[in-house]
Amino acid sequence: MNEAPDPVALLQALIACPSVTPAEGGALNLLQEWLGKAGFACHRLTFSEEGTPDVDNLFARLGTGHPHLCFAGHTDVVPPGEDRLWRHPPFAGVIEAGVIYGRGACDMKGSIAAFAAAAIGFASRRGAALPGSISLLVTGDEEGPAINGTVKVLAWLKARGEVPDHAVVGEPTCPDRLGDSVKIGRRGSIHFRITADGVQGHSAYPEKADNPIPRLARLIDRVASEKLDAGNARFDPSSLAVTGFDVGNPANNVIPARAVARFNIRYNSEHTPDSLKSWVSAHCARVSAELGGSFAVETIEGADCFLTEPGPLVDVVCGAVAAETGITPQLSTSGGTSDARFIKDYCPVVEFGPVNRTIHKADENISIADLEALTRIYTALIEGYFDGLAA
Repeated sequence: MNEAPDPVALLQALIACPSVTPAEGGALNLLQEWLGKAGFACHRLTFSEEGTPDVDNLFARLGTGHPHLCFAGHTDVVPPGEDRLWRHPPFAGVIEAGVIYGRGACDMKGSIAAFAAAAIGFASRRGAALPGSISLLVTGDEEGPAINGTVKVLAWLKARGEVPDHAVVGEPTCPDRLGDSVKIGRRGSIHFRITADGVQGHSAYPEKADNPIPRLARLIDRVASEKLDAGNARFDPSSLAVTGFDVGNPANNVIPARAVARFNIRYNSEHTPDSLKSWVSAHCARVSAELGGSFAVETIEGADCFLTEPGPLVDVVCGAVAAETGITPQLSTSGGTSDARFIKDYCPVVEFGPVNRTIHKADENISIADLEALTRIYTALIEGYFDGLAA
């Protein structure tokens, strides 16, 4: 077995790979090289679907037994934007004053460098005495459509009988300080597109037209003003954000024939997609009864709400965090979506990673101290997992 790579050098090398979704950029090649040398069986999986770009993925596993612990993450990154906004080139991995700068430094090549180093180090120490198996599932499609990535790798694993028993996703989970938050679930996400049709006409003769704007505006005001719930013991309150209102009308003296609005609901366990569709439909019916006309409602279900109940996996993760940082992490379900929404259909999953203050920003960065501490946390997590669940 090879000794573990230095997570700092590994992260710098990963940042230097311009893996903007869906480009592989060399990042998976780099990981496969390190993991292969350490004895991991590596599989490169390219998936396709009409209307979406092909995506390259990596699954690497050491051992064949159980329990099977999987670290999951993504090497793809969002575009860096204009170079002039960065103090250092976004794909250079420059270190300044103990901080590593670069796109993906914390979302989430930092976590990948840390858990790869931890897994390889653990494998080198345990050798043939590995009590179970450890794997890495790394996609290039988390920041994009998320169609040809983790969800298809998991289906491939199921067909082979290799579904993990537990998984840890390295998404950046900590809002202020490394160790302050572990995610044990996520709110769901559903998108609505509401169309109100009318009759076009001259603004000087409104009685000869049917203006769809007032009724759509009233509907949006109603749904945006109503409190969906107060949250519960595990989840923040559900929220609704209006993301668009368009009539496609460049003229000042024309009443448009159509108005379209869009909004997104991030919902907790008090709701389901069907209950929210019914809620929106009820509002549409009330506004139609008041102002006439009708609404066409389209929905896209982005992610299900889910929760990993506290238990052995959560205890192992929180114990490793507390031992390194001295902090008892908050068990959180806040934030957006991640690939944990796919993994939860196959096994219990928890998310833990670095501070998320600079993700998707210019000058994205992670401190060397945090990266090294994160590596030690993942190392302790692995040891606690196998010493406990495999005992």
